[in-house]
Amino acid sequence: MKNVSILVPETAVIEAIADPNYMFKAVNQFLLASGRPVLFDVKTVGLTNDVKLDNSLFTVHTDKLIDEVKQTDLVIIPALSGDLSKAIDMNKDFIPWIINQYKNGAEIASLCIGSFLLASTGLLDGKKCSSHWNSANEFRAMFPNVELVDGAIITEEQGIYSSGGANSYWSLLLYLVEKYTDRDTAILASKFFAVDIDRDSQAAFMMFQGQKDHNDVEILKAQHFIEDNIQEKITVYELANLTALGRRSLERRFKKATNNSIVEYIQRVKIEAAKRSFESSRKNITEVMYDVGYTDTKAFRDVFKKVTGLTPIEYRNKYNKQNSIA
Repeated sequence: MKNVSILVPETAVIEAIADPNYMFKAVNQFLLASGRPVLFDVKTVGLTNDVKLDNSLFTVHTDKLIDEVKQTDLVIIPALSGDLSKAIDMNKDFIPWIINQYKNGAEIASLCIGSFLLASTGLLDGKKCSSHWNSANEFRAMFPNVELVDGAIITEEQGIYSSGGANSYWSLLLYLVEKYTDRDTAILASKFFAVDIDRDSQAAFMMFQGQKDHNDVEILKAQHFIEDNIQEKITVYELANLTALGRRSLERRFKKATNNSIVEYIQRVKIEAAKRSFESSRKNITEVMYDVGYTDTKAFRDVFKKVTGLTPIEYRNKYNKQNSIA
């Protein structure tokens, strides 16, 4: 029997509590139907008996308080909402309990921006982590010792798991089901819940938002220039002249401030503009390519797929049904 403890923090997203509860209990039913014993003993665990969520729209009656759970096998940390610094402070009493459970052999899994509470334990320091792409800049600012993996659906390191944004956590839940049971049961669960199995990237859903929460005025100037001139072929030398910085100094400071190299930043800004155009206009691939400063079709296609995980045609057909295939 695997003891699964689903935490119920203050400001938690109710779906991120209900869905893993439903998943593991459904898998128990699948196992029974196949003549096998149930595997998961699922309990919600809180700091109080009743936790009100979503402005008191929902109340979760927890099965156990944390001091009643001396040992468990898997801890699920659901997504949080609202001001994340405040959410962490409101739930700080979970932190020593999570650390103690991990030290006693439990595995820990965070769903979406539950990663913020997980990272607050220090257990992620020096390790890789997934989270919602929209919170990446805030996560890096708060937890510089954690390696946030852009676009990853799942990360796993030393018994600590994390998932990408929003519904990406279903992929992590399926991953855990397969680990604890077998491939056939995970496939059955994926079909039952209508969730793609083995999806490994949230890149197609990511909206690039350059990190500007820094105090480097020259780098901000370079960022704004890049974003205001997406149709141009911008060079590092041009930005160095613009900012009156040496090339090496510019590249070093740009990377430190934005967490992207200059070339990466230019590519991300241009591809973000191309994505918006594919979503909202009837322009063909070539027209969009020229609009964002590319003249080489192969280069544009390669960079676009590297950033989004899809070709330009695949992306346009996925997100703009009015367009026909070019």
